[in-house]
Amino acid sequence: MSMLTIVGLAVIISIVALLMWGKISPIVGMVIIPIIGALAVGSSMEEVSEYFASGIDSVMGVTVMFIFAILFFGVMQDTGLLNPLVSGMIRLTKGNVVAVAVGTAIVGAFAQLDGAGATTFLFTIPALLPLYKKLHMSPYLLMLLICLSAGIMNMVPWGGPTGRVASVFSMDPSDVWQPLIPIQGIGFALLILLAVFLGVREKRRIKKGIESGDMSEMPKENPDAEAAAAVDHSDELLRPKLMWVNLLLFLGVILMLVFSEWDAGLIFMVALGVAFLINYPDVSTQMGRLKHHAPNALSMAAVILAAGVFLGMIRETGMLEAIALDSIAVIPAVAQQYIHIGVGLIGVPLDILTSTDAYYFALLPIVDGIASANGIESMSTAYAMLIGNIIGTFVSPFSPALWLGIGLAGVEMGKHIRYSFFWMWGFSILLVIAGILIGIIQF
Repeated sequence: MSMLTIVGLAVIISIVALLMWGKISPIVGMVIIPIIGALAVGSSMEEVSEYFASGIDSVMGVTVMFIFAILFFGVMQDTGLLNPLVSGMIRLTKGNVVAVAVGTAIVGAFAQLDGAGATTFLFTIPALLPLYKKLHMSPYLLMLLICLSAGIMNMVPWGGPTGRVASVFSMDPSDVWQPLIPIQGIGFALLILLAVFLGVREKRRIKKGIESGDMSEMPKENPDAEAAAAVDHSDELLRPKLMWVNLLLFLGVILMLVFSEWDAGLIFMVALGVAFLINYPDVSTQMGRLKHHAPNALSMAAVILAAGVFLGMIRETGMLEAIALDSIAVIPAVAQQYIHIGVGLIGVPLDILTSTDAYYFALLPIVDGIASANGIESMSTAYAMLIGNIIGTFVSPFSPALWLGIGLAGVEMGKHIRYSFFWMWGFSILLVIAGILIGIIQF
């Protein structure tokens, strides 16, 4: 095992462990520890500065988008735009926690149709979080269900992982995707079952909280009254007369994110300016709203920039590639016929130890070479690794899009990993097994 691998693993494991147990802040962990690691493998101070610049460049677009997206959705919430949605969902589900959990999984899947995780979080979390709070449901359950549904839907041809596999094997992404359609169907069926199970578990938790007096009970026999109570018309910031205008603006932003060639950061900058002009033309009110929402936006933007520093250090030093190569080297010869399945089964943990690019562009070709020498078709290897890994995309603290979701939901990364990791890993293992049973993964 090379020095790059040892130091890289030490850096990643220490950051993940300290974040999970709340012993360090994301900024400290993802800046200080990787820099120490880069220096430990012999990088000069000048090289560290270059790594920093590379990492920051890779996340700058996401950072700008994040800042203005938080501000925009904050202003939309100020106007009361989402209140009717919350009220309508309360009426529709009649406050049924299980129904809300199932609905979250369905909404998350549709939101991921564009293949962009950031868009999924931007569309779903601001809309569903008020409902979760109203029903005393955990925001970590919201994150888990959205992350799972997004992972399953992300197998589409325009999704990042499928596109990477297609590029590695010089194939059309649509050809890669077609055998995955049954896996997506199985995945969605399993997700609905899991949502029901987790919803029942959440309902029991809420019931215990109400019985202990920690939570207030929601009227069960009159959901319309509860829905009406969800909207506070006394707030001077509400703009009920501009509801349809704000809705058109909101939908326009979503459509531009999906179809426009504009940068997402520019879209949210313009949208925020338009939202201010429409709802709060007074300059003092605009500045007041900025000051109110800026702390959340800037604090999470700082975290994304810190994640950029981490990515720059661990990628440019060669640590990621070394980890991928040495991980394969330790596999005994007797197990090489099943190497693709083994890697697929640990795909979610590997998503934390390696970046998405390293997994598909560095690790996949190596695994394919070993498996092919043992008579395994390349696409069988590709499907095992893709199915096993794709579910874990949004449980890795090194995913910029996930930090966006964390910020929108107001939760902690460490607690999200502890809450979601084993559910997502277990889910991916079931899908790999399903792939073996239907024959797209062979051995």
